[in-house]
Amino acid sequence: MMRELKIKSVELNEEVSLPIHCPEPFTPLHKYVLLIAQDGQDYFMFGKIARVVDRLLAEKRIARTIVVGIPYKDVRDRYSKYHPDGEKHRAYLRFLANELVPFLDQQFPTYQVGAGRILIGDSLAATASLLAALTYPHTFGKVIMQSPYVNDTVLEKVKTFCSPHLLELYHSIGSEETAVKTTDGAIRNFIEPNRQLHQWFVEHQFSCEYREFQGDHSWTYWQIDLPIALEKIIST
Repeated sequence: MMRELKIKSVELNEEVSLPIHCPEPFTPLHKYVLLIAQDGQDYFMFGKIARVVDRLLAEKRIARTIVVGIPYKDVRDRYSKYHPDGEKHRAYLRFLANELVPFLDQQFPTYQVGAGRILIGDSLAATASLLAALTYPHTFGKVIMQSPYVNDTVLEKVKTFCSPHLLELYHSIGSEETAVKTTDGAIRNFIEPNRQLHQWFVEHQFSCEYREFQGDHSWTYWQIDLPIALEKIIST
């Protein structure tokens, strides 16, 4: 069941439209996990996340889950909010934790604990999801990262994070992601920084499921990876 809600964000100074998928039958008598997707429209269109969640629920492989998408306006807006150096990045993280979560907790029967809220994203959206959880680990307890953009800022955040026991992570990257064209027009190797990120997760004792899939930086492979990720993170 798809619906759309709107939230007026003070942090971002804009109204944000939220496409939301609720499983059927939906009832306030049950509590639901929140799965919050950066690149929200892409996850619904290309990841077919609503269909994947419904199938996994029908097969009793995941807990009851509400999917909340957060769309971006355009490429510049996406960079500004998701990139660690983006102009609106810190405001966007505050929006997620201080505005979006209370709003969703009022609208739906949620668990209202970090472990009941999952952030998901692909590429730069995965980076934003990880950084939000590192900044607000009591609010967001789980993260699904599909081919995240990794730079020194991200690695430093992981290195200096003091409470890895609060987070549960799923981290995937394609073995062919050696020449990825990024928003600024540069060509970057994603696989080696992601391997380094995984090593830092291990060294700092994060709970992290890591997977390298055979493929490149595209929805062709993220869509295949999605049900694997959801089943690992949203267990029944």
